[in-house]
Amino acid sequence: QYFAKCSTWNILVKRGGRALDRSDIRQLLEDLKAVRTDIDTAVDLLSGMPYEELGYAKIDHHRAARQGFPEVVYCQGKTPEQVQQIVSRLFARHDRILATRADARTFAAVQEVLPEARYHKLARAITFSKDPLEPMYPGYVAILTGGTSDLPVAEEAAVTLAIMGHAVERVYDVGVAGIQRLLAQQGIINGAHVVIAVAGMEGALPSVVAGLTDRPVIAVPTSRGYGANFAGLAPLLAMLNSCASGVSVVNIDNGFGAGYMAATINRLIASGGSR
Repeated sequence: QYFAKCSTWNILVKRGGRALDRSDIRQLLEDLKAVRTDIDTAVDLLSGMPYEELGYAKIDHHRAARQGFPEVVYCQGKTPEQVQQIVSRLFARHDRILATRADARTFAAVQEVLPEARYHKLARAITFSKDPLEPMYPGYVAILTGGTSDLPVAEEAAVTLAIMGHAVERVYDVGVAGIQRLLAQQGIINGAHVVIAVAGMEGALPSVVAGLTDRPVIAVPTSRGYGANFAGLAPLLAMLNSCASGVSVVNIDNGFGAGYMAATINRLIASGGSR
């Protein structure tokens, strides 16, 4: 009966060997302070931190407690077998998984150990969620693209936001070559908590968007464009030199980075700035 009432015992039962999140750690420390648990139990619960050694990889199971989401697997440069094992170990401790820059062979290897995993072909991403993917935070992030060619990068951002529990509004093919298309979306842009603007060519879209709204704008340069685009360098420099206020810039084709940053901002908005 004592253990049934003990919060720490409930943590043990609930997590079932899975990584502790921030609320679990807070409850554990409160139990320790109130002498509802003992030091040995606390040590056992915390012993899985900070990482798991695989030889070729060190899996950071503590990241969810520090940053609010488990470690994301970057698949490019890893063998399908390596990704398979890393994902398998993440699944043992976490409820949600994201792997980026994955090809079909890598996904097939992941499916062998995690049949419920989903492959997002356009985004080149693999996701898994133990529970149905519903937004966990109010509001939404608007993702804009200059053209249809920018969709793979935009979808990487969208998939990242979705697995992290955030709603997304897609506004695609609204580049400045036909600016009336962008102006027609003013309501969606102004209603967003954060705006991600994805563009190649000369990369003008984020500057125009930032001049139309008071929302933070995350600019993503893409490698889509003719020769003088220099594989994304031209829009990267244009975005870094934006004359509009409120623009931040991530690296070329880094949809994941933009999605993660937007999720961080939206989570802080939802929590009123508290952790």
